[in-house]
Amino acid sequence: MTTSPEDTIVAPATADGEAALAIVRVSGPAALDLTAAALDRPTEKIVPRRASLGSYKDGANQALDQLVYIFYPDKQSFTGEPMVEWMCHGNPLIVQKIVEDLIQRGCRLAEPGEFTRRAFLNGRMDLSQAEAVSDLIRARSDKALDAARRQLEGTVGNKINQLIAKILTTTAQLEAYIDFPEEDLPPEDQEGPRKNLRDIDEELQNLSATRHYRNLLTEGIRTVILGAPNAGKSSLLNALVGEDRAIVSNLPGTTRDYIVERILIGPYLLNIMDTAGIHTTESEIELIGIQHTMEQAKKADLCLLVLDHSAPNPTVPAELKSVLDQTPSIVIENKCDLARDSSFQNPLPQSPCIAVSALKGQGMDALRQQIQEQVEKGIAVPHPDAVLVSARHAQALDLARSHIESSLSLLSADEPAELAAQELHLAIDAMGQVIGKIDNESMLDELFRSFCIGK
Repeated sequence: MTTSPEDTIVAPATADGEAALAIVRVSGPAALDLTAAALDRPTEKIVPRRASLGSYKDGANQALDQLVYIFYPDKQSFTGEPMVEWMCHGNPLIVQKIVEDLIQRGCRLAEPGEFTRRAFLNGRMDLSQAEAVSDLIRARSDKALDAARRQLEGTVGNKINQLIAKILTTTAQLEAYIDFPEEDLPPEDQEGPRKNLRDIDEELQNLSATRHYRNLLTEGIRTVILGAPNAGKSSLLNALVGEDRAIVSNLPGTTRDYIVERILIGPYLLNIMDTAGIHTTESEIELIGIQHTMEQAKKADLCLLVLDHSAPNPTVPAELKSVLDQTPSIVIENKCDLARDSSFQNPLPQSPCIAVSALKGQGMDALRQQIQEQVEKGIAVPHPDAVLVSARHAQALDLARSHIESSLSLLSADEPAELAAQELHLAIDAMGQVIGKIDNESMLDELFRSFCIGK
């Protein structure tokens, strides 16, 4: 991304389509002059940080809309530079005309994420907070929303700065003996620094491990519906989703590939997958579908094994049972509105068993509650106040750990303290990547590319 802080940028900050209101955002050194020109009033009449009513006029002095605007002075805006937000009527044509007029007056259309990028570059937030802006917009569950909000408040950056401070303290202890060998210092004691580094290493390991839970919150918990043909897997998916998403038929083998839907269960987002029925068949197409089912089961965070309790228990293949024994699972006795077969039994005694009628909706509330309990029981859920890191953060923390462990090895081998201290400086550099102490322009390009325009 080739940008200049001298550019004044513009973009719609609200989604496309008709609405009561829309927002057009402008940021850059010319924001105040552009505001005064569009309103046809002197700059001294533009009251900062106050919602004011005005008539927006284009370059030909034609009124485009009566709207509300707020001007933010330098260092008092989201981006940290002069900025104005125009709140016009939500007609896409009005938004388009205002944006086009501002471009005619010298603005440049903003790149994806450029407003947040400027906020980061101007010191209004650290890089982890900038990432949280995008996460907050895209959150699809209460838990994901809470994690993004806490990160935007600075929890990740604060934790990283605390750990960096601890490493700096240890580094200072080592460097005191390097820089002042002739001073009257106590005998060099490397056990103190070693203990400090072991404690820091453990903290980094625990912090890095939260990436898996964070990923489950943002991407969704992979939930796979398994069972024999005609057990009611597709009916169960439809009942959980609340609409006829999958074809339901008395003919076995209707589902030959998997169908994925996103649903909310309590505060969690689930990617729920209806798969091909597992059974013995000579059909090449069905065999491919069954193989896909096994592959998805091995990747699952939660498995729902659907059994028809009005029929004799099918045999659960050994390969599938091995997967289910190692994955949080729920056995679902479907068709509970029919008489129970005398031979029916739970093939997974270590897993809870819930009776439902997916077709009639019986037992579905109890199943939803059991799914939430199984998610929280089977997946390591951190303390509500725990700091959660993303995959990018974890990669930087793992690199920092490698340098800390190298420093520990050097100290244990009685190598020169200079070498151990150098490894600690490298660890600090790695951790700085989380909060933005970097000069890697291409990395910033990649990070902000996924943001929406206007944010």
